Amino acid sequence: MADITTINPATGEAIKEYDYMSNDEVNKIVESSHQAFTEWRKTSHEARAKVIISIGETLLKYKEELSKLMTEERGKLYSQSLQEIDLCKAICDYTAEKGVAALADDERDIEGLKKGIVTYQPIGVIYGMQPWNFPAYQVFRYTIANLMAGNSILLKHASNVTGSGLLIEKIFHESELPNDLFRTILIDHDQSEALIGHDKVRGVTLTGSDGAGSIVGQQAAKAIKKVVLELGSNDAFIVLEDADVELAVETCTQARLINNGETCVAAKRFIVVDSLYDDFRERIVKKFADAKSGDPMDDGSDLGPLARKDLQEKLHEQVEDSVAKGATIAVGGQLPEGKGSFYPATILENVEKGQPAYDDELFGPVASLIRAKDQDDALRIANDSRYGLGGAIFSKDEDKAIRLAREEFDTGMVYINGYGLANPALPFGGVKNSGHGREHGGFGIKEFVNIKGLHVHKSQ
Repeated sequence: MADITTINPATGEAIKEYDYMSNDEVNKIVESSHQAFTEWRKTSHEARAKVIISIGETLLKYKEELSKLMTEERGKLYSQSLQEIDLCKAICDYTAEKGVAALADDERDIEGLKKGIVTYQPIGVIYGMQPWNFPAYQVFRYTIANLMAGNSILLKHASNVTGSGLLIEKIFHESELPNDLFRTILIDHDQSEALIGHDKVRGVTLTGSDGAGSIVGQQAAKAIKKVVLELGSNDAFIVLEDADVELAVETCTQARLINNGETCVAAKRFIVVDSLYDDFRERIVKKFADAKSGDPMDDGSDLGPLARKDLQEKLHEQVEDSVAKGATIAVGGQLPEGKGSFYPATILENVEKGQPAYDDELFGPVASLIRAKDQDDALRIANDSRYGLGGAIFSKDEDKAIRLAREEFDTGMVYINGYGLANPALPFGGVKNSGHGREHGGFGIKEFVNIKGLHVHKSQ
């Protein structure tokens, strides 16, 4: 029996089977990755940038094939799979354009020294564990920055997108990048823990749940390895009294339902001040009611299936548990019959502390609609969370929104009067149980480097 069987979540039918690699095979890959790093680290920043460009160009040659495979393996809308590939290409372009300057030595005038130099040197093999929700983007987000920095990459992808992980490896190998600098490995949890402890692995990065982050963080700490954790969240989208209600409704709908609601930085809690609550509620309930679930390859579908049957079942349990504890269903909330792991666009009201819809991350197209007394109450509710990845503020007073986002909102990212999954030019990451470390915006390129200080003394 195969170790991994990928399943089409729209039909419930098997796609392909795979076996785990042996420990010997994994160790040989790590050794080859390290050897490739010893050469790559000597490559100029400019030469690395050219290779990064070639990766983006090769990716576009496989745009349709990879997009269709991502849709088949995890059920995301095909149109959104295509957009995901474009984002990956943008990451390549941004990193190639900005990476050379970002990694340049920093010379400093220091009293008592001839000069000081801060240099950013690569450290070695970086091991990434990535989730299924964005099968390409999650990989490119950490890989491209670290290749530019001079490191080599190992990828353990989520088992249900194994085919996507292997196709991404093929894409990297058909670019100008030396093959051993990027490898996709098929391993189980015990092999993964051993890999974290491998002396040739110098850094560890995980995107996943806060539960997984706690485990991997402990494993990395035990091995004294730096780790970057991008974990879950229950992001609050705050609608203030001076907001454009139509804009807020449109944006919150998109930000909750995009990628079938399976997005760490999606809108999870709609926190609306009392004066606008009824108007907002009426409009957004209609939007959610009109959202059509269907074949993710069909342009007429607004939602595809959740990525796996167990995820559909867990989401429904969270909805039912919230209702049992006092929440009410404004729209949706019914487990559909038939094949696949679909779930309807759902809004819960009367959401309070102690309910999963308030306390936890609901990873699917389910939103919590919460009434706030006023601006201060809205921010209090938004920050009353163990998470802190993203969030949004809607207000026609942009300066006020910026001030509140800067000073009051306890998250790593804040959208103001809009929503976008990620921007390569701005940092991506969270605080509290949403993890630590940053990617994008020039920050990810320095997460796994040796920031080395050179003290250059004056000649006697």
